[in-house]
Amino acid sequence: MEINRVGIVGSGIMGSGLAEVAAKAGCQVVLRSRNKDTAQASVNGVVKNLAKQVERGKLTAEDAAAVESRITPTADLKDLADCDLIIESVVEDLPTKLALFKELDAVAKPNAILATNTSTLPVVEMAVATNRPSQVCGIHFFNPATAMSLVEVVAPVTAANETLDAATQFAVKCGKDAVRVQDRAGFVVNALLFPYLNNAVRIWEQGTASMEDIDTAMKGGCNFPMGPFALLDLVGLDTSLAILDALYAEFRDPNYAAVPTLRRMVAAGRLGRKTKQGFYSY
Repeated sequence: MEINRVGIVGSGIMGSGLAEVAAKAGCQVVLRSRNKDTAQASVNGVVKNLAKQVERGKLTAEDAAAVESRITPTADLKDLADCDLIIESVVEDLPTKLALFKELDAVAKPNAILATNTSTLPVVEMAVATNRPSQVCGIHFFNPATAMSLVEVVAPVTAANETLDAATQFAVKCGKDAVRVQDRAGFVVNALLFPYLNNAVRIWEQGTASMEDIDTAMKGGCNFPMGPFALLDLVGLDTSLAILDALYAEFRDPNYAAVPTLRRMVAAGRLGRKTKQGFYSY
């Protein structure tokens, strides 16, 4: 199926990023949040980002206006009824997502694809929460969705090939490199990335080097764009902890067991950039 109308559920940084990416690809986008004000605020964030691109000469004013015109904010799930694809990007909590998928199944048109942007939770559990398991998959964009080139198309055992093909074509339409992965915790990227991030905190706890020097070492020694502590702050320490816990629950590998400092910082509300305080201050 061709995807022309996309619903986005979730008005956080990822939700607004997904809305911008899909609208730039020419899709009509319905951006849903729990209330109209936060949905509109998310659209305003997209407009602000587009204005910056116009200022930098990366986008014409006409194109920016066209992108903006394709995004409609709403607080009503029923406004997603005509969407070809609905992507949820809400809190990384399985019970919350399961309840949402049941609601989406009830309002979406019969041939619509339902997708999750989860970074590590089992997609199959969301699929079987619906009456259309063959039309459910993962479409995992990376943060920030507007800049990161990769999308993991996650294939639960219940997904039809037609669903996965349509999801892949949508990712390509958005200008992304799509890779198809099996429905295992962490998929490819996070299964490799988070042991590295976790062990960076561990060697800092052990006094091997300062945070700043570890970040400098990994940027200079591995040519990474940012060090592990800066990346943890960008991802969010709560999100990082949730991913590590999900990985450990599935594989029981000690590398996935979150280090104590990470858990304590989350308990203290020091979550990274979004709270202005994580490993670094912002």
